[in-house]
Amino acid sequence: MTDSVYIPPNGRQPVRRGPFIPPLLAISFVLYNIVAFLLFGGNPAGWTLGLFTIPMFSGTPWAVTAGDFLLVISVFLLFFEVLKSTRSAQSSILEHMLSMLVFVAFLVEFLVAGAAASSVFFLLMVMSLIDVVAGFTVSITSAGRDVTMG
Repeated sequence: MTDSVYIPPNGRQPVRRGPFIPPLLAISFVLYNIVAFLLFGGNPAGWTLGLFTIPMFSGTPWAVTAGDFLLVISVFLLFFEVLKSTRSAQSSILEHMLSMLVFVAFLVEFLVAGAAASSVFFLLMVMSLIDVVAGFTVSITSAGRDVTMG
């Protein structure tokens, strides 16, 4: 049994260039801090304040809080982050490193700042961790597919 590796004719793999897109979950980090420190005065309990209610068919109104709203926005941002990690562009390594820095910023603030002592911030931090792990996992998996062993 022999293993063979495909080498492109010019001897180098083509480098895909894509636009540099900074970590999208940094938007959630910045939004949380702006709202928590400027609007809620550093009180993490402010995230439980109701923004609006939606009447349901059951007759019970669904109350949407500020924390719920930020988490929904962040879930969409996480979706686009995972999509971003499927690109194999030259800038993807830098994007992964910046995503790791965003996670470290979340972690440090969660451990140090009182305004970050909320479930909303904790869930945002977990989303950031998922972004880092998914980004590296998808990159490693797709890099393994770039090398053909036959």
